[in-house]
Amino acid sequence: MPPALNRMASVGNIQDAAKDFDIVKTYQRLIAEDPDLTMPVAAIEALVELLAQSKAITSTETMDSIKLQSNYLKAQIPNSISLSAGTDLFYQYVLTTMDSKNKGSFELVRQHLVSNGRLFASRAKAARERIASYGRHFVRDGNVVLTHGGSRVVGTLLSKAAEASASGGNVRFKVIYVMNDARSTESKAVVSALRAKGVPVATISEGAVGYAMGRVDLVIVGAEGVVENGGIISRLGTYQIGLVAQAAGKPFYVAAESHKFVRLYPLGQYDLGVEQGVIKFTTEEKELSENEKAFMSKTPELDDKQEYFSSAVPESPKNPAAAVDAVDYTPPGLIAALITETGVLTPSAVSEQLISVWY
Repeated sequence: MPPALNRMASVGNIQDAAKDFDIVKTYQRLIAEDPDLTMPVAAIEALVELLAQSKAITSTETMDSIKLQSNYLKAQIPNSISLSAGTDLFYQYVLTTMDSKNKGSFELVRQHLVSNGRLFASRAKAARERIASYGRHFVRDGNVVLTHGGSRVVGTLLSKAAEASASGGNVRFKVIYVMNDARSTESKAVVSALRAKGVPVATISEGAVGYAMGRVDLVIVGAEGVVENGGIISRLGTYQIGLVAQAAGKPFYVAAESHKFVRLYPLGQYDLGVEQGVIKFTTEEKELSENEKAFMSKTPELDDKQEYFSSAVPESPKNPAAAVDAVDYTPPGLIAALITETGVLTPSAVSEQLISVWY
């Protein structure tokens, strides 16, 4: 997490603000109760619960409480970029509402905020279906779509395209899914869900993306955050898929809800504000397992070719925990378009959207 948030998490007034209302536990409960909930929406719903239970009696106290609790939550959740988009958006919503309804009793204003905050969260959750309705038209008859990760919005989009086909439409498409060794359970679940819809799915390793791109018509990925310049922060490996797609002349689309637009302007991969354990230099030799020693000391014989050269995706050893949630930055120059619930946007339109919300 960013050093600044580390420092903030240890400040006494943040801990005091969390004493009566535990925003971290509330956020984690919401995620556990609804696995389909995105991080930004879960953060928004947690802040709505904070407002509902708030003992603040002035608008200043309310804004301070939301700010402190938001910072505390971001400090406690690893890789909080996506979450930050939700907390910042909700803060701006409350601030704007306070300014427009500064007349009358504060209690009425607070009740209005709670009521509309819940509506705000409800609309954010409904964005996925609207994106799928726009995005399914990008998938045409005979297309081969490449994707990776566990994006719920991409899954919904492809499911909508499959349902249109099943209901008598003329779209028959295939999917090449890039497996993630660190998240094999998630990867298998995505593949199973698509096959259950009647979509033929081929699985490949991350190292086969360049080889497979020649068979691909378009790439569709999700995002954890859409930054100010129109680039995205997404699951590690997205950047290299974007590079290969551009080199092969294949369109690279991003499906993402507008509540994931975040005020961040990274200059490169190492300017995201989060600590990631992807690259670790060491002089210590790792102790090999018995299987690894046997593999290194053996030259495969003809009878062993199935074991060593099978085209099936093998069960891989678990990667370091830090790499599981790692993300990378894909610059806007690699992105053909962003599919959002407000329509299809060019990357350059993201800054305009953020300006309309914040200024």
